[in-house]
This record gives sequence, C-alpha cells and structure tokens, in this order.
Amino acid sequence: MENLNEYLKWFFNLLVEYTPRLIYAFVLLIGGLLAIKLIRTIILKVMKKRDMDPTAVRFLLDILTWVLRVMLFIIVIAKLGVETSSFVAILGAAGLAVGLSLQGSLSNFAGGLLIIIFKPFRVGDYIEAQGEGGTVNEIQIFATKLTTPSNQVIYIPNGSLSNGNIKNYSKELTRRGEIIVGAGYGSNMKHVKDVLTKIVAEEPKILDEPAPIIRVKELADNSVNFQILAWAKNEDYWQMLSDVQENVKLMFDQEKIEIPFPQRDIVIRNLDTKNLPS
Repeated sequence: MENLNEYLKWFFNLLVEYTPRLIYAFVLLIGGLLAIKLIRTIILKVMKKRDMDPTAVRFLLDILTWVLRVMLFIIVIAKLGVETSSFVAILGAAGLAVGLSLQGSLSNFAGGLLIIIFKPFRVGDYIEAQGEGGTVNEIQIFATKLTTPSNQVIYIPNGSLSNGNIKNYSKELTRRGEIIVGAGYGSNMKHVKDVLTKIVAEEPKILDEPAPIIRVKELADNSVNFQILAWAKNEDYWQMLSDVQENVKLMFDQEKIEIPFPQRDIVIRNLDTKNLPS
C-alpha cells in the first residue's frame, strides 16, 4: 500500500511538472501548423502572380512544407525536454544512410530542382531528349512525363534529363522548315525556281519575315536539288511542310517539270554467236 501511494505521488508530481510543457508543446504544434499553412498560402499567391509553372509551384511548395514541418517537430520535442542534439545526430545518420542507398533517386531529385530553377522547358512544350520526343505533361520530383504524338507516355529520369542535351521545339514562337525538291537535269532551272517562288508566295502559313529562301542545294546523281527555307508559326509548322510539298507535286505536274526518282537503265545487246570462240 505504501509503494502504491509513493508511486501515485511520483506520478502526480511528474504530471504536475510536465503538464505545462505538454500544453505549451501542443499549442506550439497547432500554432506552427497554422503558420506553415499561412506561409504556404502567401508563397502560393506570390508564385501565381509571377506566372510560375504550375508544376514548379507544387514542387517547391511540397519541399518547403516538409522542411518547415521537420523544423517544427524538432522545436516541439525540444520544448518537451527531449535532447535534440542526439536526435539531430540520429536523424543525420539516418539521412546519410538513406542518401547512400538512394543515390540515383537523389540525383533525379537534384535534376528536378535544376529543371525547375533554370527552366529549359515548361509543361506543354514539345521536347526531344534522351532519344525520345513528346509533349511535357508533368515535371515530377524524380522524373518528367512526356506524351508522344502517338499518345504513348514516357517517363525520363530528371538526373539524366538535366545532364543531357534537350531540344525544345516550343521555346520560340516561330520555326524554320527545310524542304528539298528535286528536278530533272533536263528541266529549265530558272523555270523551276520561278514555280517554287510562286508556290511559296501563295502559301498562307509561310511568314513574310524572315523572308523565305529558294536556292540550288546540290547537283545530285539523278537530280538538281533545290532547297526551300521558310518560316512558320509553331502551330502551323507541320501543316506548312505538308501543304508546300503537295503543291510542289501538283505544280510540277502542271508545268511538266520532271521529278526524278532512282532508276536503272538496262541495255540488252544481241551478240553474233557465230564469231564467239568455241
């Protein structure tokens, strides 16, 4: 009975001693969570005013939120009387172990940060990288999601993406296309060039500035190859190439201009078998 009374007395004293700390820590935890939420809301508004990429906004906010939560957790347990130095050391050792085991993932994470900061591309851009091409749908923490023109989904790790070559077709508003047109050696070169000039001038998707260029590119084995360099808006680029090539075929047929194709002439000669050696 005496032991029970002593135990109850010890528990009561402990409760009296730690209750204010528990209340203070609880209030601090609630206030800290509310403060993190407020900070997140303010930063979100600032980022939206600066017209930042939506994926970048979500990415940075998630990182900031978890960093603030870890700091709040350390402050709360310090108010409860827990030795934070040893706790931070344990946390650091655990972080080192996890980092060593997840080097590839951390490389992809760092690559994602570089992509967010330097913005070589944005969501909605069409890019080519790591031998793949597609429209950027989402920039995730560890990988970037692309959708190909044939509606296939490709995930490229951010580490290799940030360290490799990236070709962004959507960065500029306009794009120059090259069309090679072959004409037979028997064709009048001035006539061919005049026809090509007319085709380019009548194509509405070709921009006037920079001015299109039409010139002889090379004297090939079977044809004289003309080069057309023309600018178009990004959204009109592929249709412009298709329309010009279609009109080239139609106009060349109309103007009787030969479009050569690889061919081989075979000559058969009759031999006098009487004079052949036996």
